[in-house]
Amino acid sequence: MLAIARPDDCHLHLRDGAWLAHTVAVSAAWCTRAVVMPNLLPPVAGKEAIAAYRLRILAARPPGSDFTPLMTLYLTDETTPQDIRAAADLICGVKLYPAGATTHAAAGVRRIDALDPVLAELTRLDLPLLVHGETVDPATDIYDREQRFIDCHLRAIVERHPGLRVVVEHITTREAVAYVRDHGPRLAATITPQHLRYTRNDLLAGGLRPHFYCAPVLKRAAHRNALQEVVAAGHPRFFLGTDSAPHPRRVKESAVGCAGCYSAPTALALYADTFEALGILDRLEAFAAHFGADFYRLERNVEKLELERRPWTVPAQYRFGDDEVVPLGAGETLGWKVAGAAPGVGLIRGNSGNPTVA
Repeated sequence: MLAIARPDDCHLHLRDGAWLAHTVAVSAAWCTRAVVMPNLLPPVAGKEAIAAYRLRILAARPPGSDFTPLMTLYLTDETTPQDIRAAADLICGVKLYPAGATTHAAAGVRRIDALDPVLAELTRLDLPLLVHGETVDPATDIYDREQRFIDCHLRAIVERHPGLRVVVEHITTREAVAYVRDHGPRLAATITPQHLRYTRNDLLAGGLRPHFYCAPVLKRAAHRNALQEVVAAGHPRFFLGTDSAPHPRRVKESAVGCAGCYSAPTALALYADTFEALGILDRLEAFAAHFGADFYRLERNVEKLELERRPWTVPAQYRFGDDEVVPLGAGETLGWKVAGAAPGVGLIRGNSGNPTVA
C-alpha cells in the first residue's frame, strides 16, 4: 500500500449535460479538487455562466462526495477588466486559448497583444492566467508550436506583467521546462500523464493511434525525458494536471479526429507506475497533492488516499450512456490502483443501469 494525501487535478475537462454524471464521479473517486476548464459550447465566459456550470457540477457529485470544482473563466477578445472583477469571487483563474488552438477554442483570443488591460486586472486581483501555450500560426510546424508561443507571446506577457501568476498548461518540451523552471515563483506548469509517459512513437509507430492524439501533441523521447527529470527533481512549480478530455470513440476514430485523451479513470495509476519506474515514488504525493495547492494558494489536503500494488488491465473502452469512450492506456497492464476501487477507478454505467466495466 501507498498512502498519499488526496490529489488535486489542476487541469480537468468535465464536459456538460448527461456526461457530467460520469465524469464527475470518476474524478471524485480520487481527487478532492479540480481546476475545471471552461471550453464548453458556448464557452463559460461570464459570471452567470460560471455560476450555472458550477451548480451543474455540484449536482452531479456522487452521494456523500465533497469533490470541489475550481472554476475558470474563458478569455475572449471581448473580455473586459469589469468581467474579471465580476467573476473574481467564483474563479481560481482565467484560461487563455489562442483561437483555434484546440477543442472548442474557436471563441478564444485572436489578439493576444491586446490583452494588457485584462492581464493588469488579473495581476491586481492576484488571479492566475492559465495558458494553452501553442501558437496557431499555420506556418509553424506542429511540433514547434509550444516553443513558438513561448517566444512570441508568453515572454512578452511575463515581461509586461511581472506580478502576474501564470500556469503553462500541459507542457511538452524541454524548452518549456527550462523556461518555467528558470523564470521564478510566479510561473508554474502542469504535466499530464500522457506527456510524462509516452512519446510520439506511441501515437504514430505502427499506424496512427487516435486515442493518443492530444494538443499539444506527444513529442520525441528527449522532451518526455526532460519532463521526467524535472519531476524527479521534485521541483515545486511542476504539478499534476491530467487534461483529461473525453470524446466519443466514434469522434476520435473519424476521418478528422479531435484532440484529447480521456485519462481520468487511469491517471493516478499511470502517474504511480511512471514514478515507480523512475525510482521516485516517494515524490508522487507532493507532485499530486501539494505543489498545485501551494501555487493556487489553497490549503493542502489532509485526507489520505491509498494506492495498492495490484496489476490490472485498463479496459478497452467505457460506456457513457449511448457513447463509448476509450481511456488513456487502454489494454495496458498497470501495477497500481486506488485501494477499494474497481479497476479503472469506479464503475461506469450504461443506459441499462448495469455496470459495463469492472
